[in-house]
Amino acid sequence: MEQGFTHFDEQGNARMVDISQKEPSSRTAIARGSILVSKEIMEAVREKQVPKGDVLGIARTAGIMGVKQTPFLIPLCHTLLLDKCNVDFELSPEENRITAYCTVKCQGKTGVEMEALTGVTTALLTIYDMCKAIDKRMEITDIHLVEKTGGKSGEFHF
Repeated sequence: MEQGFTHFDEQGNARMVDISQKEPSSRTAIARGSILVSKEIMEAVREKQVPKGDVLGIARTAGIMGVKQTPFLIPLCHTLLLDKCNVDFELSPEENRITAYCTVKCQGKTGVEMEALTGVTTALLTIYDMCKAIDKRMEITDIHLVEKTGGKSGEFHF
């Protein structure tokens, strides 16, 4: 199925998509991403010994704040009334990997994929910022949409 670029008008000018005629539906998006860290950072995060504070607690809050700021960061995103936002972490010490998950839900006329992706990215950037004094050789990787439900296009599972 070929779809046109909905963020451009007939003259090629950028525009916000008109969703005024769409019916609201329950929408969910889950995004995931990881940050690869050194053994020292992993241990400091696990033991809550990073000088700047509770890394995962602050990164969780930053991720939620990032979700709420999405329409101000991504130019053509709609402002949405969000029903839920969750940011969770999975630590894999054997891989020196911290994985962030962001789940966003709303009853709306457009999806929350960009919000979930922004939340994960903001959380991972916050981990980097809080740990860079220990070691700057961290790598943010694998940011992607894991799942999306609701709306005209239906479900998506990575």
